Amino acid sequence: MAPHSPVPFSDARSLPIRDHDGLRQALTDANLPTLLMVYMHYTEDEGMLERFAPHIHSPYAYNPAPIPAELEQELRDRLFGLLTQSPPPVERPLSHDLMRRMMSVGVAETVDEECVPMLLEQMGFETPVPRSSVPGRAAPAGFKVLVIGCGMTGIVAGIKLAEAGYDHVIIEKNPEVGGTWYENRYPGVGVDTPSHFYSFSFEINPEWNHYHPKGHDMQDYLLRVADKYGIRDRTIFNTQVLSCVYDADLGLWHVTVRSNDGREWVIDANAVINAHGPLNRWQLPDMPGLKDFKGPAMHTAAWDTRVDLAGKDVVMIGTGASGVQLAPAIAPSVKHLTILQRSRHWVIRNPEIGRQVTEGVKFALRHIPHYKEWFRYRVYWFAGDGLFVNVVKDPNWTGSDLSVSAHNEGMRQFALSQLQAATADRPDLFEKLLPDHPIFSKRILLDDGWFDTLKRDNVTLENRAVDHIEADAVVLKDGTRLHADVLALATGFNVAKMLGSLTVIGREGADLGRIWGEDDPRSHLGVTIPGFPNFFYTVGPNSAPNHAAGQNLISEVQVNYIIECLDAVVAAGAKAIEPTRMAFDAFNERIDRRMQDMIWTHPKANSYYNNSKGRIFLSWPYRLVDYWTAMRKPDLNDFTLLR
Repeated sequence: MAPHSPVPFSDARSLPIRDHDGLRQALTDANLPTLLMVYMHYTEDEGMLERFAPHIHSPYAYNPAPIPAELEQELRDRLFGLLTQSPPPVERPLSHDLMRRMMSVGVAETVDEECVPMLLEQMGFETPVPRSSVPGRAAPAGFKVLVIGCGMTGIVAGIKLAEAGYDHVIIEKNPEVGGTWYENRYPGVGVDTPSHFYSFSFEINPEWNHYHPKGHDMQDYLLRVADKYGIRDRTIFNTQVLSCVYDADLGLWHVTVRSNDGREWVIDANAVINAHGPLNRWQLPDMPGLKDFKGPAMHTAAWDTRVDLAGKDVVMIGTGASGVQLAPAIAPSVKHLTILQRSRHWVIRNPEIGRQVTEGVKFALRHIPHYKEWFRYRVYWFAGDGLFVNVVKDPNWTGSDLSVSAHNEGMRQFALSQLQAATADRPDLFEKLLPDHPIFSKRILLDDGWFDTLKRDNVTLENRAVDHIEADAVVLKDGTRLHADVLALATGFNVAKMLGSLTVIGREGADLGRIWGEDDPRSHLGVTIPGFPNFFYTVGPNSAPNHAAGQNLISEVQVNYIIECLDAVVAAGAKAIEPTRMAFDAFNERIDRRMQDMIWTHPKANSYYNNSKGRIFLSWPYRLVDYWTAMRKPDLNDFTLLR
């Protein structure tokens, strides 16, 4: 694991801020608890911190009292003076204890000591020293790594492998980087995770236009990162990986790839990082006659932007995350939109989904030292591990059978009240939409116009079963015929078959596709598998943060862990590394036991987190901080080094 160094305290060139009008607007628009943290960096004024402490609340608090106006103005005035004075104020590194106290006051919750190291890194307060600069580290000369996929995780892998000095190549099936955010172009596409956390800790972006990024915003961010780090220079585009076969004698993976023009060749690599992700294998609806439909039938991940929906009858199949984004975007222009609901979901209205970031807030993020790091921290806390309490069963809970704890029941009542308010004039919709499972047992959906769309005159929500599809209609079991000019397939992905069509053959002919079957993948910590030396998975089994946002964090920590494994191989003069069967079995037994304590094993929970036998194969049943901690460095007692 690479050591860390503190982020340099405010660059003298950034202060004093001379755009006084811009600063005044920023101080008016910016988040007050975040401004308080900035103020503390220059003053260490613990008295001011304690004056604010009683008035700072969680955004989930019910009807909290506002911060007193005179206290708000006092903070703004003090900060304006500090940030404009010449010479700039002298800033000293803050003590660990004061940083932790600031973190706790800033979110109105006690921040445990074990969380602090992760927060310092992931919020950008400390940056890892590049591995190539670590004294005594063995140089990985002649060691080549092949990365499959150039989405978010593949980009991180390319950046960190280059920093560590590893020769590497990235194979990408698309003509550009971005993965999910390159492919998904359907109307309304966006991100559930708040913008100011859904980015790399080493490339915090102050330029988000919305508090939740639109799809094109996310893709633009990834393009800028790729440009900055020269990712394309190490990427072969328009090429798919067909198979990976391990040669034990040579300690090499023979990787067969095929370009879009049909040319095939083999690349030899010492290690393979599979970063192809789970969200690129479309799940088409299992409905007879789908191939007989004569009009456009478009999956959201393969949307044809040339198709004009204006004045058309559109039938949308699916009401999951992509469906609740697509429907509000297309309903105003279509003749009629019929939405086929296959399962019900808990939906929480979130006005920030579509809210634009003001120029004042952007000014704060760009120019006020430490603001972007502290704002990222606040966003992380309330979209990340702060939600973990919702997914843990209370063994003593005797309340509703549709919740697993008092806290979970409170969240259910909160979402239920929103549903009741949204459908007060439409009891028919309430009955169709009311979920019959605990909130957080499936993916939570965020409402940015979904409920309003369902009440439009040209929109029908249909929950009767489908019998078959014809050339121009969807026919229900009762014979009702729903005319369709276009089918919109918001039906998600086949997440359970994690290898997709990729063939992976390890030691002694072990076939990973056969071992995992259609939907039963297992691994050690979501990354390594016995019998497959130097083959590393990302976003693998039981590593998804299904209680919260945080895939960007998972991508970073998995790449860190993988490079630590590679460094162990190089330092030992070995060929490869793989987990022992004992460590693999112990990890999976622990995960299976832990799942019994989690909401996802509730009798009424059934989602894409489960496989066909009900096993939760996708979710990490602990906090993000626990995964971050586990992935700092491999325990070599759990591994075999092959020589």
